[in-house]
Parts: sequence; structure tokens; C-alpha cells
Amino acid sequence: MDLILWRHAEAGYGPPDLERTLTSHGEQQARAMAAWLRPRLPEGTRILASPARRTQQTAAALSKRIETLEALAPGASAEALLAACGWTATGSGSVVVVGHQPTLGEVARRLLGICGAVPVRKGAIWWFTGRDREGSPVVLTACLPPALLND
Repeated sequence: MDLILWRHAEAGYGPPDLERTLTSHGEQQARAMAAWLRPRLPEGTRILASPARRTQQTAAALSKRIETLEALAPGASAEALLAACGWTATGSGSVVVVGHQPTLGEVARRLLGICGAVPVRKGAIWWFTGRDREGSPVVLTACLPPALLND
């Protein structure tokens, strides 16, 4: 199974948190990452997003078919995210999860089997591929911040 964690692009500040929108720079980040992802995603990839407006806007740059899940809202646990997307290293299919820090970093930390915090930059993707191997059932296939796409 492929699991692509995509942190929402740059958003403005201020309450209420769920209503924060992307800045013009954030819109550019989302479009650039979506353009990179689109030709690389297998057909039938599910797009899941938090109900927060900034994640909805980020996901919309990639697809109009977005599944909005409360389990991905700000403050969600890593367990809730993994359950919501049906993650299994040996499973099939692909899913893009557009979400928030620190949840995405916690998922990345767990999948990599490391200690300490894992920062996921705004607009960045972390692409994990599960494989049926003992010892290393998960591979980090790509880790890409949007700044690398603007060159």
C-alpha cells in the first residue's frame, strides 16, 4: 500500500482554526505539489482530507473527489489517521492524506520506527510504500517540500 502524507500548504493565521484559508503562496504550493503528484499517483488513489478549510483547499488542487474525515481534524492522533486510511504495510491501493502537524509527523515517525519529533513542512509530502518484507516493511519512497518544485 502507498500512503502519501501531505501537509496543508501555507495558511493565514487567526481563529477560528478550522476556517483558516491558504495564502496566495499556499495556493501556489498546493498547485505545484498537485502537478507533481498527479502523474505519479496510481488510478483509483483515494484523497482524504481534514475538514479544515486549508486542507480542503490543498486537496482540491489535486482532485475534486475528496473524502472529508473528522478523524483527520487538527489534533487527531496517529492511530486515528492510520485507521481512517486503512493503512496496512502489506495492503494494496494508494491513499493521499491531507492533514496537519504534529499528526503527520507522528505517523511518519511511527512508520520509520524512529524516536523524536518528525517535522513535516507546510505543503510537503512524505510518500511511504509498504512491502511484504521482514525487518523493513515500510520504505520512504519520497519526501518532497514544495520549495524544490519551484526551480
